[in-house]
Amino acid sequence: MTATPVIPISESPPVFSWPTRVYWEDTDAGGVVYHARYVAFMERARTEWMRAAGYGQDLMRQDHGLVFAVRSMQLDFLKPARLDDALSVSAVLLKCRRASLLFAQSVRREGEVLLTAEVRIAALGTSDFRPRGMDDAVYDVLKALETPESDY
Repeated sequence: MTATPVIPISESPPVFSWPTRVYWEDTDAGGVVYHARYVAFMERARTEWMRAAGYGQDLMRQDHGLVFAVRSMQLDFLKPARLDDALSVSAVLLKCRRASLLFAQSVRREGEVLLTAEVRIAALGTSDFRPRGMDDAVYDVLKALETPESDY
C-alpha cells in the first residue's frame, strides 16, 4: 500500500516547521534546555515531516519494511532555550538518496535561531537493520521534496 501525501508536493513549503514547548523535564538545574533534549525535538519534527509527506513511521515499517535511524549529527548550539519557551523546530530535506536522507534542521524562538543542525538518516530493513534502498514510490515522493539550498 502506498500513501498519498497529505501536502501536495508541488505546493509543499521547502521548510517544515513543528511547534513544541519547553517543559521542566527538558531543562537542567540552570533552567535551560539540556543539550540532549534538542535531539528529541528534532526527531519529532522529522517524524511529523515524514507523516505530512504521507509516510509515517508505522506505515514505513509495516508496508515498506523500512525504518529510519540517525547515522550522524552535526549540531551548533547558538543560544539557550528556557523553561516555557514556545519553540519552532524545522526540518528541510537537503539530499535524498535511495538509502539515506540528509536534513537541515533548526530550533527557533520567535524567529531567533537557537540551534542549527545537519542530520544524516539511514534507511534500514526491518528484518536485519542493514542499509536498504527505498522502493520507487517512497523515493520519488521524498526526492521531490528535496531542497538543496536552504537557510533552514
